[in-house]
Amino acid sequence: MVLAAMGFSLMGGSAKLLKGNFNAGQLVFFRNLVGAIGLAIVFIIKPPVNRGGKFHWLIFRGLMGTIALYTLLYCVLHLPLSTAMTYNLTSAVFIALFSFLFFKEYHGPAVMLAVIIGFVGMLLVYKPNMHYPWYYHAVGLLSGIVSAVAYITLGRLAPYYDARVIVSSFIFCGILIPSLFMITGQLAHIPHDTFFFIQWKWPHGIEWLYLSCLGLAALFGQYFVTKAYGADKAGIVSVFGYSNIIFSVFIGLILGDPFPGIVSWSGICCIILSGIIISLVKRRAPVV
Repeated sequence: MVLAAMGFSLMGGSAKLLKGNFNAGQLVFFRNLVGAIGLAIVFIIKPPVNRGGKFHWLIFRGLMGTIALYTLLYCVLHLPLSTAMTYNLTSAVFIALFSFLFFKEYHGPAVMLAVIIGFVGMLLVYKPNMHYPWYYHAVGLLSGIVSAVAYITLGRLAPYYDARVIVSSFIFCGILIPSLFMITGQLAHIPHDTFFFIQWKWPHGIEWLYLSCLGLAALFGQYFVTKAYGADKAGIVSVFGYSNIIFSVFIGLILGDPFPGIVSWSGICCIILSGIIISLVKRRAPVV
């Protein structure tokens, strides 16, 4: 999960570099196109082996993952990178809630405390700025909710499909959906927007490098998040996603953000503490 967090942080940084040249829908398309090329090479080298039998869940996972990516990249392009990642990381709270409500996964009060500590740490690091239109924040909250649903689904699919196949369902939907909207908009003469009905645009110069980094970093993160959620309960694994904050802080520094102050470092310590609590509880207490 820590490796996944690093990949998604690099993806966010790459998307930020493309701001002003590409919109969210275009980035979704190119991010998945690069991922599809990478997966195709891996499949040729080592074909997947699956039990199968849960194709409907596989499609559902792909749809949820694509919506989550749309909303995340939209926020990255319209909000500060830190605020966008803050909203996406609220998925941990929704995972704990949905896992309890629908799957009766409960890990005790210590785990709930750890989730709260991690969330507080996230806020201390990012200090979200609310001086933006309300619908940007609504999309950000939707990003966290849909990401939670997508992550929970990973654990249900892991016994039946190779991790790369699960990732490919997401990538397939991430190419198909923007392509359909692009073609529909063109044929029906629907005005272009920044989300669904996008206009085709070729990258130029350094944009090719940024888009390649965007796609490869996202593929890296998606593979490891699939392995992580397939290996343990969603409520446990999700807390380690807070390490995204640490990576984002340093990526932000490279992109010109100011060095974090004492409040931000206090948040980082809270995140690390939450991970330690989860690890200790996981060893000592059985899942009820």
